[in-house]
Amino acid sequence: MVTGLEILLVVLVLAAVLGASTLVETVRPLIVNAVVGLLVLFLAQTVFGLPVAVTPVALAVVAIGGIPGSILVIMLSLFGVAFVPA
Repeated sequence: MVTGLEILLVVLVLAAVLGASTLVETVRPLIVNAVVGLLVLFLAQTVFGLPVAVTPVALAVVAIGGIPGSILVIMLSLFGVAFVPA
C-alpha cells in the first residue's frame, strides 16, 4: 500500500528534477559563451602571442559576452587597462 510519505517523496523528487532541468536550460548559453570565448582567448595567446590574464572576472565577462566579451578582454589587456598578466 502506498503511504502519504511515499507520494510526498515522489512529488519532491519530480520537482527537483524539473528544477534542475530548468537550471540547466538557463545556464547552457553561458556555458557555450564561456567555452567559445575561452577558445578565442586561447587562440589570441597561442597564435598571436597576446598576453591576457584569465581571471574569474575575465571569465565572467567572456561567459556573459561571448565572442564580443573576449574581444573586449583582449582589447583591455592590450591597452593595459585590465587583465594584464603580472
